[in-house]
Amino acid sequence: MSLLSATPHQPAVSEREARQVAEAAREQDWRKPSFAKELFLGRFRLDLIHPHPMPPDEDAQRGEQFLAKLRDFCETRVDSARIEREARIPDEVINGLKELGALGMKIDTKYGGLGLTQVYYNKALALVGSANPALGALLSAHQSIGVPQPLKIFGTQEQKDAFLPRLARTDISAFLLTEPDVGSDPARLATSAVPDGDDYVLDGVKLWTTNGVVADLLVVMARVPKSEGHKGGITAFVVEAASEGVTVENRNAFMGLRGLENGVTRFHRVRVPAANRIGAEGAGLKIALTTLNTGRLSLPAMCVGAGKWCLKIAREWSSVREQWGKPVAHHEAVGAKISFIAATTFALEAVLDLSSQMADEDRNDIRIEAALAKLFGSEMAWLMADELVQIRGGRGFETADSLAARGERAVPAEQVLRDLRINRIFEGSTEIMHLLIAREAVDAHLSVAGDLIDPDKSLADKARAGANAGVFYAKWFPKLVAGPGQLPRAYGDFHPAGHVDLSGHLRYVERSARKLARSTFYAMSRWQGRMETKQGFLARIVDIGAELFAMSAVCVRAELLRTTEAYGREAYQLADAFCGQSRIRVEELFGRLWSNTDDVDHKVVKGVLGGAYTWLEDGIVDPSGDGPWIADATPGASRKENVHRPIS
Repeated sequence: MSLLSATPHQPAVSEREARQVAEAAREQDWRKPSFAKELFLGRFRLDLIHPHPMPPDEDAQRGEQFLAKLRDFCETRVDSARIEREARIPDEVINGLKELGALGMKIDTKYGGLGLTQVYYNKALALVGSANPALGALLSAHQSIGVPQPLKIFGTQEQKDAFLPRLARTDISAFLLTEPDVGSDPARLATSAVPDGDDYVLDGVKLWTTNGVVADLLVVMARVPKSEGHKGGITAFVVEAASEGVTVENRNAFMGLRGLENGVTRFHRVRVPAANRIGAEGAGLKIALTTLNTGRLSLPAMCVGAGKWCLKIAREWSSVREQWGKPVAHHEAVGAKISFIAATTFALEAVLDLSSQMADEDRNDIRIEAALAKLFGSEMAWLMADELVQIRGGRGFETADSLAARGERAVPAEQVLRDLRINRIFEGSTEIMHLLIAREAVDAHLSVAGDLIDPDKSLADKARAGANAGVFYAKWFPKLVAGPGQLPRAYGDFHPAGHVDLSGHLRYVERSARKLARSTFYAMSRWQGRMETKQGFLARIVDIGAELFAMSAVCVRAELLRTTEAYGREAYQLADAFCGQSRIRVEELFGRLWSNTDDVDHKVVKGVLGGAYTWLEDGIVDPSGDGPWIADATPGASRKENVHRPIS
């Protein structure tokens, strides 16, 4: 253990120790092919995603039947304005969702669930999220990362029999990992689970527990101390929310998602049966990360729903709002925004459906694809909502209630902007997603050359790594010089008669994938062990990969729609527009790999933290209140009223 300072209940960890904890939790093997992983290695494996995979007819029929019921429910029983106004989802709405079976969308039918595929689960989230994003968040937190998903993958048969029927129909669940001083660095996790006979005794505080205020069952991550007969480590438990010693101390309020039942939960000497432990001791983080591999797809699902709504409002408003003698949509400055919203919505849905269908088929490893979908979806949806507010002008900044009060249509554009903002933070912030994806993207390099850049490895280890790396790169690097992207007629299937040409975009993706891999190799050669500190560079590498993945997905989706739907021609047009916009972003990102202000920015940051620029802060008044930056999370009995309110 390092000598870094820490509070008595807070583990003291060095930067290296924190990385080791995260690395140990990462899934190490690649047992199945991954389109995105190959893309980062410079190999454009179009065969892994084309022809576009499709759900079986039975799954599609069951999914469509549920979507029809859910749509009717959302249109007739959900009052989004009331949820926003009261900052709470009415109990009758939640009970209605229970009656529909919406709590069990992803739970197998043998446990009372609906057994929907990932594709239709995501379509349902997009639909209910468009009615009110807090509803989507409730269902997503319950099923994507709450108790059902880890039990589905890691639970015993006894645990599934005991809990899944409850979770499918009546019980709401929540996922508790974050703590007041623990965000994306789980090595600092302080909540403890001490073995005591056939039980574990939990003590600690969890922050930002989505659904925690109304939850019946919790999946809790806690640290088991190492002792005789106990491996110890961060471990996952199913905990009854009504257990003695569990207190919801606060219902948190946010700039958006006002109906979110998110709180602070304290555990004081809470007894949890050993039978409620999920997996082995020390497997908690791996369980959490594996759960998130597909769980992250819920966020881009709701981003797709938001994009569709933004497009609808932009279309309707821009055709009736006239300025200087014509509808504002016909002014190029506004038209470009509408094109961006339309093309990007098409792209988000393409990325989501492709990733979801691959998850359903389980033939590909989609950990990178799902992470890219979350990263790309959350960033682009925020931009689309911002552009909608701009298109709406002053009305975009005005609340829906205010618009209605003066006789205009109650369009909640500003609310959608506020609601979407959290997606860039939820389930891995954009900055953490960049690092997570970058780690997976360079996995092949580290597996053969990692010892070369590890300062703790011996000269003998480095020598062996050098020999292995030489063999790998001698075979790999020459393949990055030329490829199908340089052949004028490559991917000709994507240039059918009477349609715009998408084959050129796929050739661009193939060439850019090789360029991306070469750039990564150059960076590793240049910075070696310092590569992991070049977070600006790594973020741009990941963003390029996200754009290339999205371009691939839209082309494949357009070709699918050309052969299955009446609007195939229009799909090709949207794909062409998105790829054109994306290529501009990719070229800018490539340029910024080597021409940027990263070094200057680092110097400025040192100056800011060192107090060199405090004079720049003169002339203001700080309206912030008093109090610590991070609340005290010392274990102990709660001194606050329990605001837990299970839905009856």
